[in-house]
Amino acid sequence: MPVTSSIARRAGLPMAGAAAALMACLFMSPTAAAEPVDAPNCTAADLAGVSAGVAASVSAYLFTHPDVNDFYTSLRGQPRDQMADAVRTYFDGNPQAHTDLLGIRQPLVDFRNRCGMSEPDQPLLGQ
Repeated sequence: MPVTSSIARRAGLPMAGAAAALMACLFMSPTAAAEPVDAPNCTAADLAGVSAGVAASVSAYLFTHPDVNDFYTSLRGQPRDQMADAVRTYFDGNPQAHTDLLGIRQPLVDFRNRCGMSEPDQPLLGQ
C-alpha cells in the first residue's frame, strides 16, 4: 500500500499546482478586476439584520401605541385588498402613526435602495 499512496501523492501534486495557477490567473486577470464591485454590506445577513432591527422597532412602537396595535390586530383574516383599503383609511385619520411607521421602516428602505433591491408590496403601510 505505501507504493500506491506514494504514487497518488505524486500525481496529485501537479494537479493541485495546476489548479492553484488557474485560480491565480482568474483572479488576477484584467477582466476580473474591471467587473463592478457589489455595494458593501448587501448580503443576506445584512438584510436580515436590518429587517430584525426594523421589526423590533415596529414591535416596540405597537406595544407603546395600543390603538395602532389594536388596529393592525383587527386586520387578521381579511383579504389583502380589504386590508390595504382599511390601512389607507386608518392612516388618513391618523397621519402621525403613518409618519411614525414610515420613519421606523426607513432603514430598510435605505438598505434596499443602496443594494439595488426592489420594494415589496406595502399594503400594511397604506401605500
